[in-house]
Amino acid sequence: MTFYCKNFEIGTDQCTKLHSECIPGRPGCVLEGRVAISDELQRRIDQLEEERLARLAQRQR
Repeated sequence: MTFYCKNFEIGTDQCTKLHSECIPGRPGCVLEGRVAISDELQRRIDQLEEERLARLAQRQR
């Protein structure tokens, strides 16, 4: 994947803005709406969202 983002930390493949794995175009990403997201990336984004909601539900218990 070739792109430039000032928030991408090369050594760890992390997004310094979102403090998590870099997935270009995901919600909150500076590239959101500027890039086309493949089906594979969309599945990964959906998986991360499910994990986030599960963590929130766990905290509310």
